[in-house]
Amino acid sequence: MENNLNQRLLDYIAASPSPFHAVKTTAEALESAGFSFLDRGSEWRPEPGGRYYTTFNDSSLIAFRIPAGRPAGFIISASHCDTPVFKIKPGMERPAAEHYIQLNTERYGGVLVTTWFDRPLGIAGRVLAEKDGAVETILIDPQQDVAIIPSMPPHLNKEANNGFAPNLSVDTFPLCAMAENTGSFAALIAAEAGVPEDAVLGHDLNLYCRERGAVIGPKQEFISSARLDDLACAFGCLEGFLTSAESDAVAVYCLFDNEEVGSSTKQGAASTILLNTLRRVNEGLGYGSADFDRMLNTSFLASADNAHAIHPNHPEYFDKYNGPVLNKGLVVKYNAMQRYTTDGVSAALFSAVCREAGAEVQNYSNRSDLPGGSTLGSIATTHMPIRSVDIGLPQLAMHSCYETMGAGDLQHLVKALKALYSRSLESEGSSWRWK
Repeated sequence: MENNLNQRLLDYIAASPSPFHAVKTTAEALESAGFSFLDRGSEWRPEPGGRYYTTFNDSSLIAFRIPAGRPAGFIISASHCDTPVFKIKPGMERPAAEHYIQLNTERYGGVLVTTWFDRPLGIAGRVLAEKDGAVETILIDPQQDVAIIPSMPPHLNKEANNGFAPNLSVDTFPLCAMAENTGSFAALIAAEAGVPEDAVLGHDLNLYCRERGAVIGPKQEFISSARLDDLACAFGCLEGFLTSAESDAVAVYCLFDNEEVGSSTKQGAASTILLNTLRRVNEGLGYGSADFDRMLNTSFLASADNAHAIHPNHPEYFDKYNGPVLNKGLVVKYNAMQRYTTDGVSAALFSAVCREAGAEVQNYSNRSDLPGGSTLGSIATTHMPIRSVDIGLPQLAMHSCYETMGAGDLQHLVKALKALYSRSLESEGSSWRWK
């Protein structure tokens, strides 16, 4: 089962080279499981026992399963489908050194820049084209290597191995074509979209590593792949969501875009899309604002984004008492400055679920003199006062073009989320109970 689960993760990642493709891949899995699409521009009439999903900007998605009876609250997971990449600027091609054509790129998110050098790169995303008087969205992913960012050799760059800091306006433009083939990239994009070049009105395209992920090691102990942060959590939460039992709560699966740049976009976790969706579910079922407040009081969010595992070469960067290790289970993340939302109550409630499910759990907290980043939970819960725990899978080389995690950890995330989604929460004063 573990090997099959890991291979399906790698299939999911391979099918999701951009946030738009990740949403499409996730939507296909939901529809295969009996979920129906709800258009945000239409009236919603959700029914007890119904299964639905909706999308935002084609790059974020929220799915929900409604119980047969009166809902006891919302049980939610949130992960993200964007990853640090190089995005293509509107003026896609640029001449270089008189003989070459490069792609004109810009960094998106906290890219570990040097890992992108000397790899065959693909291009994926959406093209906006005029068709029959309308602007149509077309997803593209040419199944070919289209560019490469070549390194300067140490013979010419004496600092190549001495802390070389790439200049993003000089060193990271990918080689795409010879000068005599100017326009070939734009032609490729139009051909993939199936439209004339002059019909292309806009695009949201990113480079991506086309090397397929692999299970590696003499004992097959590790998974290495592009986009593990955060598609591994997106996939694991989806598996838990789809395989969980019915409960008295509304089960909600969230996949957000733009986490890597702070989430403050119309399709990010800092927007009101989750709050608006939950309100529409509540109202569509015939309940009022007071009912909604009561439901929030017995709701729970698992914010799932990967965590730093202790690095084999640099254990000194970690709190040795709260440093997770590959293949020792999923991670609960803590931060005193509330960059992670975990508190005593949410940690206890989540630990109880994991204990019952047989899911192994370990803790993560930054070394006290090293500030950490924030993620989805602390952002989304500013709009809704609900209990939240920050969790993730331990990994190495976060934000690299190609990352590594433990082959045994994904199953623990799936076990935990399957159990979480199969429950509802009851509260009385300061007492909490899973039902």
